[in-house]
Amino acid sequence: MKQNDVHIPFCDKCALETNSIFRHLSAEEIERLDFEKDFRHYKRGNVLYHEGNRISGFYCVNSGIIKVFKTGFDGKEQIIRFAKAGDIIAYRSVLSNEPACTSAKVIEDCSVCFIPSEILTSFIKNNSAFALELLKLACHELGEANSFITDIAQKTVRERLAEILLFLVNDFGLDSQNYLQISLTREELANIVGTATESVIRLLSEFKSDRYIDLHGRKIMILNRKGLEKVSNVFS
Repeated sequence: MKQNDVHIPFCDKCALETNSIFRHLSAEEIERLDFEKDFRHYKRGNVLYHEGNRISGFYCVNSGIIKVFKTGFDGKEQIIRFAKAGDIIAYRSVLSNEPACTSAKVIEDCSVCFIPSEILTSFIKNNSAFALELLKLACHELGEANSFITDIAQKTVRERLAEILLFLVNDFGLDSQNYLQISLTREELANIVGTATESVIRLLSEFKSDRYIDLHGRKIMILNRKGLEKVSNVFS
């Protein structure tokens, strides 16, 4: 794609539309962000950065979906989260000045803004509202990580899979036919739940037989959300 054909979004409009933390920036800071960011397109399967590498900035997602994951000693992925429009990733490695603690891979064609690390540092030092919002975001992600550790230790694989399906409903929503608006492979689902792919395939088949869901290739239709809530013990 030619540079002249690329529509680069303005940060003030993008921040308001996605409820991004950049909505706390001043007009001057937004102008600086617009000037210094690097707008990039990635296709499904592209890797933005690898775990253990030094990165010189962080990413704000404009469109598409990115999975953020860690890789175990056996090469198996553990998906930590999904980033969608308005989300930022890799900022903690920038703040700590440490190598990336995760990898990021595109699962739905995306557009992102790459923002140099010195910009983030400057905004934190000079804009208390932005710094507080970033701190809240980091604490929220830490809370989600703590909840995941508890689930791994205390819930069955069946309960965790039901909870993950509910999480995907809440995070990405359903289309007009009640299909999840995110398409994942069975292996990716297993890598979120923290189990073998074969176990996820078996449990999805059980959920289909129980009329909680229906399956059409990688697409999952939610038929009985209350049933999934009961299985997941999410409110217990």
